[in-house]
Amino acid sequence: MTGEANTPHDDDAVIIGSEIAPGHDGRAELVVQLRFGNGGIGRVTLDTDAGLRLMRNCGVNDTAALIGHSWRRILEERECST
Repeated sequence: MTGEANTPHDDDAVIIGSEIAPGHDGRAELVVQLRFGNGGIGRVTLDTDAGLRLMRNCGVNDTAALIGHSWRRILEERECST
């Protein structure tokens, strides 16, 4: 997906990678790697529901398609229209 909704602000953290990992409760978790505006890199682990919500908010069906989206999509509570 490309376009305005996928274009982060200069100071936003951007998703640069993601992978599915096993959670402690037996459910899958989504580990998202972020690059921050200052060049730093970090990881955020999302539970199954949050990971699925992130993918829905970004309009993607594959975790690889999350790359380039703003980290702010993680915080959105509902699906966004673009």
